[in-house]
Amino acid sequence: MADDTSLLLRASPVSASSWVSAPTHRIGGSLTVPGDKSVSHRALLLGSIAAGPIEVEGFLDSADCRATRTAVEALGVRVESIGNDRLRVTGPGPRGLREPAQPLDLGNSGTGIRLLTGLLAGLGIKAELTGDASLRSRPMERIAAPLRQMGARIEARDGHPPIRLAGSAPRNGSLTGIDYTLPVASAQVKSAILLAGLSASGTTVVRQPAVSRDHTERMLQSLGAPIVFDQTHAAIKGPCVLSGGHIGVPADFSSAAFFLVAGLLRAEEGLLIRGVGLNPTRTGLLDILRAMGGRIEIRDQRQLGAEPVGDLWVQRSVLRGIDVPPELVPLAIDEFPILFVAAAAAEGCTRVRGAAELRVKESDRIAVMARALSDVGVGVNETTDGMDVEGGGLRAGRVDSAGDHRVAMSMAVAGLAATGPVQISDIRNVDTSFPGFAELARSVGFALEAEG
Repeated sequence: MADDTSLLLRASPVSASSWVSAPTHRIGGSLTVPGDKSVSHRALLLGSIAAGPIEVEGFLDSADCRATRTAVEALGVRVESIGNDRLRVTGPGPRGLREPAQPLDLGNSGTGIRLLTGLLAGLGIKAELTGDASLRSRPMERIAAPLRQMGARIEARDGHPPIRLAGSAPRNGSLTGIDYTLPVASAQVKSAILLAGLSASGTTVVRQPAVSRDHTERMLQSLGAPIVFDQTHAAIKGPCVLSGGHIGVPADFSSAAFFLVAGLLRAEEGLLIRGVGLNPTRTGLLDILRAMGGRIEIRDQRQLGAEPVGDLWVQRSVLRGIDVPPELVPLAIDEFPILFVAAAAAEGCTRVRGAAELRVKESDRIAVMARALSDVGVGVNETTDGMDVEGGGLRAGRVDSAGDHRVAMSMAVAGLAATGPVQISDIRNVDTSFPGFAELARSVGFALEAEG
């Protein structure tokens, strides 16, 4: 430990946009993570076209969700803060959104830009959608192609943002429903097509090769849309009108995941995470961690609107490496950075395949996590669609998160179990999904400090 620490202290100083996460022998207590980002985005978008106001409780006030809020406000939607994490969304009517005067900037949000593109394409609204440098590098042809099949006039620069919608479909002013099979399971692409289908004539069917998140389907159903769905497909009959009402947003499972792994590494007497969304299309990480030997209990299961929730109790466990079952990969796609950290602290090798989607997230998460783990002494073998992680522990080091919020938070958890401090640079995007992460982490025992 002394050698690792002294090596770290001889390194050049890091900027103020860095953390230092020091080894901690024990964390514990209880906490509540912020609201679910995916549900918060969808509540704003569907509230924008509902026939009556929608009250949203548990809204995530993160940079990504604020970008979506600003975008819908530019379209003529009134969004009012009516209390702590509560909003009232009042749209101008099902087809009352106006053409925006300026390009809509969705910041770092892939969910925001893809779902809003589908919504606006269905309504025949002329608009340009863009985002930050990271978002402008992410693939958009995967939504543009099926929307064009429905009749949308849509362009994307070399398949990337900015996205330009030319307005109403050329023949009848509305899109036409299609029967579309996704080449790769993707909740964002599925949702973009379904949101376009709300305003299209006829039935829109989206078929998927594997299970993906169904937040959109659940919320549409709760607001009265004529939709049927299961693990293989979703079908909606348009055009249709959504009702107003109430949407409860559970605590975000992806945010809870960092504390799940932290608890497995260091919670000798247990750690309780309250009110977490337990949508079965999101909780693949639970099955993976349990297969690795993780001691995790679900307590007080209940329903919050359209979404199941519960409290998660986790305790320090001896983890072992596994071959991750391929059917669980799409159900844990956002949690792989923190899963790789759990694998690094486990005994033996953990192998992941079928996760090529990680390469087109906020960063190439396979490459960035492989570099970060290597920088703290973990043996990794990067593959085209996954990674082999050799367990056995982590040492002190300096890592670059490449501006990826989930990588930054994952490596903060890694510091708990390292032999010395881990410095994490480029943490500025953490607020896109988890404002207040550092403060909440310190409240349960993390030794996590800003540097510079």
